[in-house]
Amino acid sequence: MKLVSSAFGNFDSIPIQYSGLGDDLSPPLRWQDVPDGTRSLALICEDPDAPHGTWDHWLLYNIPPSISVLAEGITQLPHGIRSCQNSWGKLGYGGPNPPSGKHRYFFRLYALDTVLQLPEDAKKADLLKAMRSHTLAEASLVGHYEKA
Repeated sequence: MKLVSSAFGNFDSIPIQYSGLGDDLSPPLRWQDVPDGTRSLALICEDPDAPHGTWDHWLLYNIPPSISVLAEGITQLPHGIRSCQNSWGKLGYGGPNPPSGKHRYFFRLYALDTVLQLPEDAKKADLLKAMRSHTLAEASLVGHYEKA
């Protein structure tokens, strides 16, 4: 499976419009080669360089395998896609806004052999637990961001 963005390449800088200092738009994402048997996909964007542990920027699940693109700045999720709370306690995307230094942002896409059943107030720990032993494949895209 492969995950890419037309906004930045793997290990490239994330443009400011996708950051908390810019327009805070989610970047456009596209994937391919989803394995047979995939019943849903999950997407996690996190910053492992945050000062007090990993900061979660975006958590989506139950993405139908028929979908292979998330448009730039998506706020209205297609039918069936669900979101978990990010580290701000909100649903949806929150862009990079590191307090200092250069941080890495990992976008990870998971192909799952099930459709997940999670409560409305699900958090990352709930998502990871539900995904356990259901992951068929994983793809990642890493961007970095540093305040000017």
